[in-house]
Amino acid sequence: MSAEPKPMSDNELVLTRLMDASREALYRCWTDPELLKQWFAPAPWTTPVAELDVRVGGGNRIVMRSPDGKDFPNFGSYLEVLPDAKLVFTDAYTGDWQPSAKPFMTVILTFEQEGDKTRYTARVRHWSKEDRDTHDKMGFHEGWGLCADQLERLARNL
Repeated sequence: MSAEPKPMSDNELVLTRLMDASREALYRCWTDPELLKQWFAPAPWTTPVAELDVRVGGGNRIVMRSPDGKDFPNFGSYLEVLPDAKLVFTDAYTGDWQPSAKPFMTVILTFEQEGDKTRYTARVRHWSKEDRDTHDKMGFHEGWGLCADQLERLARNL
């Protein structure tokens, strides 16, 4: 794992990894609902629901389930879709530009080829420094890091 890139603002959290998987496989794990269910939540949490309409303006509904069976639904909308290279989505909209009740973040994922590996970077921009601090205290680096490990294992074996 390399050093994390510097956030671009006080509202941003960043995670990056050099992964032993192709850009195409990593992107596919983010855009194929059946694959996303296999890695998206940090174990022992699960992802029983993943509905993805991967197009600009398309929505997603992803439900994470805690070990005690409590569901945490997440809704979002895609802002930019560049196959095998970049995904940008936000919870500010719930699909087809319907505003959400409480915007929290916009996620910018990039998949950059580095030799036979891929530089995976997740930039998570929050609406406020307070939202960023909340996400950080929730365990952003640990949780997203565990998920990145799970993502790499799955993508490497596709």
